[in-house]
Amino acid sequence: MIFPQIKKLFISSLLIFVSITLYAQSANDILAPFKVGTFGIDDRQVVGLVLRDSLIVELDAANQGLEQGGVVPEISMPANMIELIERYEYGLKRRLYEIVNDLVLSGQLDSDRPAFIHSLEEVDTLPPIMYPGKIMNAAVNFYTHVNETGTPEEVAASRRDRRENRGAPYLFLKPTRGAVIGDGDSVMLPSGRSQIDWEVELGTVIGTTSKYVSAENARDHIFGFMVTMDISDRGGRPPGGFQGVDWFVGKGHDTFAPMGPWIVPKEFYGDPMEILRQTLTVGGEQMQEGTAGDMIHSLYELLEYASSLVTLFPGDVLNNGTSGGVGMGTAVRGEQRFLQSGEVIEASIDGIGTLRVNVEAEAARPQGTGAQLPADASYR
Repeated sequence: MIFPQIKKLFISSLLIFVSITLYAQSANDILAPFKVGTFGIDDRQVVGLVLRDSLIVELDAANQGLEQGGVVPEISMPANMIELIERYEYGLKRRLYEIVNDLVLSGQLDSDRPAFIHSLEEVDTLPPIMYPGKIMNAAVNFYTHVNETGTPEEVAASRRDRRENRGAPYLFLKPTRGAVIGDGDSVMLPSGRSQIDWEVELGTVIGTTSKYVSAENARDHIFGFMVTMDISDRGGRPPGGFQGVDWFVGKGHDTFAPMGPWIVPKEFYGDPMEILRQTLTVGGEQMQEGTAGDMIHSLYELLEYASSLVTLFPGDVLNNGTSGGVGMGTAVRGEQRFLQSGEVIEASIDGIGTLRVNVEAEAARPQGTGAQLPADASYR
């Protein structure tokens, strides 16, 4: 009867060996790349790992399962995405690698999945960061987006002049809470505003507190990347009073900052300035396609410029600008075209994923005193 005991001892020793080997190697080795996001599961807001773009792993529960083996030390899991980003390079990255490797080696991703692993269709995909401290956007940072409304001769001259004199980047801020929406949510067309436009952008998520970062080492300060949209109101300011470009009217409405569907840590994406390809469709019709070769200022130059103005914090977002093909432009389609209620916008970046949002018209606004933003059709 000694053989069952020997077999049991052998199996136990083998499991311990595998666990110790996993723990020893997991700081540098990963068996499957992952993404991170925020999800609604059973009326709970959960930070999760995304595997195979189809499986959502509840981070806290998966970590508890790993710790029950007694091989890895106990550590707490982040309560939200900003905390995950803050702690990623300070021990949390290693634990996430350990969790993923354990799930792969144990076969838990393929069959008899534990309750903390969900199919993507079973969860609500929320904005990955709820909510960034700052959203910084680069204005007119692709050559194909320079003067999209001019004649062919004017467009060519404008882009030639910009190449000869790039100047400094232009950044503007968007609101966060209220403006940020996630995959499957709706962009609301503000009542009376008829010129709502689309822009697809690469969202760079800041990983460390950063001030006066140089372009040469800017990548060290990045956590990862996601798909974003910069929805824009092209209707402008009402007449009278101060007249000039009103970025708050143009960029600040509720729902005008879609983000998601998740974040790819930088080690699983590569160098955006070599591989970036971003596209956008409206109602299934492709409107935009851009690559890094069309950018006026590199992503790293944008980060250097931004950090020379303000301190960047983990979870802040820096958007890289958009390419030609926006609705206000005439250079691509020959006429302007703006968003209509009932349409679906799909923004995609190769290697990250696709962010889909619906378009809905806001209900008629309540009667005000006359100080509210009027319908753009009322302008004379």
